[in-house]
Amino acid sequence: MPGRSYFHLHLVSDSTGETLITVARAVVAQYEGVAAIEHVYPLVRSTTQLERVLSEIESAPGIVLYTLVDQDLTTRLEEVCRATGSPYLSVLEPVHRMISSYLGTHSTARPGAQHMLNAEYFKRIDAMNFTLLHDDGHLPEDLDEADVILMGVSRTSKTPTAIYLANRGLKTANFPLVPGMPMPPKLEAAKKALIVGLVATPERIVQIRQNRLLSLNADDDTSYVDREAVAEEIAASRRLFARHGWPVIDVTRRSIEETAAAILDLYRDHRMKFIAE
Repeated sequence: MPGRSYFHLHLVSDSTGETLITVARAVVAQYEGVAAIEHVYPLVRSTTQLERVLSEIESAPGIVLYTLVDQDLTTRLEEVCRATGSPYLSVLEPVHRMISSYLGTHSTARPGAQHMLNAEYFKRIDAMNFTLLHDDGHLPEDLDEADVILMGVSRTSKTPTAIYLANRGLKTANFPLVPGMPMPPKLEAAKKALIVGLVATPERIVQIRQNRLLSLNADDDTSYVDREAVAEEIAASRRLFARHGWPVIDVTRRSIEETAAAILDLYRDHRMKFIAE
């Protein structure tokens, strides 16, 4: 089997660098047997900061992706890239050109504009606070203030999915289904919130639970990791979801991002019902 090959990938941003990291990793993941040695330089907004970046590029030439709005910094970066034989690309420039051409106007250079403290930002903070307070069945009395309520047996990725949705601005509560424990009346009566059931195969749930117990040095001789007991838990959860007509998502082979994307799609349809009324 051939060995993995590596290359240097320099990500230069005048903001947090999140956009570059996401784009770069999405593309590099498509190349089997290749891995990037990432060099991430966020908040590069002065000549002094840029010079430190340039010295690293000169020491380890490779591909350079950047999001800089200052033209002087961009020119200097591109000069060094050409001198070191490092291919370079302004990741946002093609998108800027397309939008500018379509709108017939030019953008205003504002580093980190997407991270401004606007109403949308504070909406996400509010959603995150709500989500953290309503994790794992806490504060069930105000569940109908949620935009989304996630339900499922233990280890169906409810909490990380809820946090991801909160970062997208949705107040998300999650409620565990535990054998013998009734649902809170407020959940049964919730009207505003989209309620989504999360399920997975018994094998997957058992595997995750065993790893959890192992990390806690706990005894695994329990129904918590018994395959038949887990299978019945999941079957009971499916019956509950079907009885209420709640949509179900199987998270067995889904990443958190994929699960959240499916929920966001369901949420858009859910909100349309209220708009139609």
